[in-house]
Amino acid sequence: MNRAKTTLRHLRLLNSLHSTRLYPQVPIPFSHLSPSLSKQPHAYISIPTYQILSFSTQPTSILELIVDSDWSKELEHKLSNTNPKLTHETVVYILKKLDKDPKRASKFFNWVCDKNGFRPSSAIYSLVLRIFANKESVKQFWATITKMKELGFYIDEATYLTVLGVFRNSKMGNDVTAWTQLYNKMVKENEMSDVVKKVVGVVTRSDWGREVERDLGEMEILLSDGFVLRVLKELRGYPLKALSFFKWVGGCLGYEHNSVTYNAVARVLGRDDSIGEFWSMVKEMQGLGHEMDIDTYIKISRQFQKNKMLKDAVELYELMMDGPYKPSAQDCGVLLRTISVGGNANMDLVYRVVDKHEAAGNVLTKSDYDGIHRALTSVGRFDEAEKIVETMRKLGHEPDNITYSQLVFGLCKARRLEEASKVLDLMEANGCIPDIKTWTILINGHCAANEVDKALFCFANMMEKNCGADADLLDVLVNGFISQNRIEGANQLVVEMVNKVRLRPWQATYKSLIQRLLEKRKFEEALNLLHLMKKHNYPPSPEPFVHFISRFGTVEDAGDFLKALSGKEYPSISAYLHVFKAFFQEGRDSEAKDLLFKCPHHIRKHEAICSLFGSSKSSNAAAA
Repeated sequence: MNRAKTTLRHLRLLNSLHSTRLYPQVPIPFSHLSPSLSKQPHAYISIPTYQILSFSTQPTSILELIVDSDWSKELEHKLSNTNPKLTHETVVYILKKLDKDPKRASKFFNWVCDKNGFRPSSAIYSLVLRIFANKESVKQFWATITKMKELGFYIDEATYLTVLGVFRNSKMGNDVTAWTQLYNKMVKENEMSDVVKKVVGVVTRSDWGREVERDLGEMEILLSDGFVLRVLKELRGYPLKALSFFKWVGGCLGYEHNSVTYNAVARVLGRDDSIGEFWSMVKEMQGLGHEMDIDTYIKISRQFQKNKMLKDAVELYELMMDGPYKPSAQDCGVLLRTISVGGNANMDLVYRVVDKHEAAGNVLTKSDYDGIHRALTSVGRFDEAEKIVETMRKLGHEPDNITYSQLVFGLCKARRLEEASKVLDLMEANGCIPDIKTWTILINGHCAANEVDKALFCFANMMEKNCGADADLLDVLVNGFISQNRIEGANQLVVEMVNKVRLRPWQATYKSLIQRLLEKRKFEEALNLLHLMKKHNYPPSPEPFVHFISRFGTVEDAGDFLKALSGKEYPSISAYLHVFKAFFQEGRDSEAKDLLFKCPHHIRKHEAICSLFGSSKSSNAAAA
């Protein structure tokens, strides 16, 4: 019954007014649319680093107040009346929503800490540092660092690297230096670092058991949220051991886990080899009234998507959309795109995401529709994909190069190449000029189908329409030629595109083609490509040349290659040594000696060369 309702809902989504057909296709039958250790006494001191506060059921209401008003005493009064206490999860949610507005984020953070009595965790401080790491709010960044040091917080490696990258990209050289020096100093001075290392060593050296618990119990540990977080981060490569440590800490007298530590262990468990434990932990969190914060969700969801754990990514999205800290519309679009790439989209997962997104009162954007359309075309469900386009049109979203390119890709994948080519004609008729990406998809589709000559015809057609080629497209064509063992044709194409169109091929294109030419014993053609590489400021690719020359080449070939290696008068000593050694390894000693005879005086007299040939005397004799 539920599945029937879902199917009807999807059919309503696809239903729209008739419009100009986007798809030049043969009719296709319509497809139906389609999911603990016991507590033990330990004499440890508990040092809580954040205050347990009441749960906010309306984080969006607080956010709306902050975004819609200038910061003032009146706003602070409204916020206090709305919700006098804020949880860790709510503060993270609001800060993440303000990450593009450092000034407002700073005002909120100062208010919640100074006047609301909230005690931030190290996770929140790390988030704040990432928000303030820019030229406009760098003063707040360093002020936050000072506050962290006063409270005894440390900077974790992930935050250090993220901020360092931002400073470097923003050309903030002085801040890069100061930030690196500060981090290195804090790592060196941190009193807990040695204890953390010892704990991690005890936990990782063997399977969890009474011996591990005994060794931990004999250590002098001051338990705090910060300490637990540091150990969990160090154990992120050992998720099940991290879970055992987490449960053991929860059994220590005087310490109780909170949303901060629960979110931390969830991040560690959110991977393929501990996915069952992850979902059990999420259920445990919910049972205790803890919520997954939005920053934790984003990191775990990215990990799931990166590792193709799409079912878990969708289930996690559904979980968050049912809670108070809903992912953004952008997160929905990213998830839809992830599901749709790779050519085997699971449409049930796509529609589950769409259902949750719309159930929260959201309206699908052009990007969202593109995600659905991409998924449908990638699995060959063109009739349903066309209905999506009709729905988009009805809502004012005309198909663009993205929409058409997805259709071209799907048709090429289905080996419906003629229809894919006609799509570009239809694009022009509808006033949408195909760009280089659309042409590349079409030409790549022909090459993948071993229709290289037709791909060349499409390429010529593209050039006639004044759409310039780029390195990506050239690489596609070269690979197409190589797949048919048409190496000379590939070489001719590259040379013409460089000399006549002034195109700069990718380094990988050069290297691949050089390797293939040398396999065909086309030394002169390969050497010409090496000269072109040098003109384009690519480092030379000597290995295939040396391998070829040592086995099949002449002394003259070796000399020409060495001259081509360097823009200077002579290449380096190491280049000569490489060639000489290769000749010796192939047993071609006479060629090595002949080459040495033709070398300049400073090469023949060089210590390394003399040593290779036996001695300075023997080298002179050989060169005499």
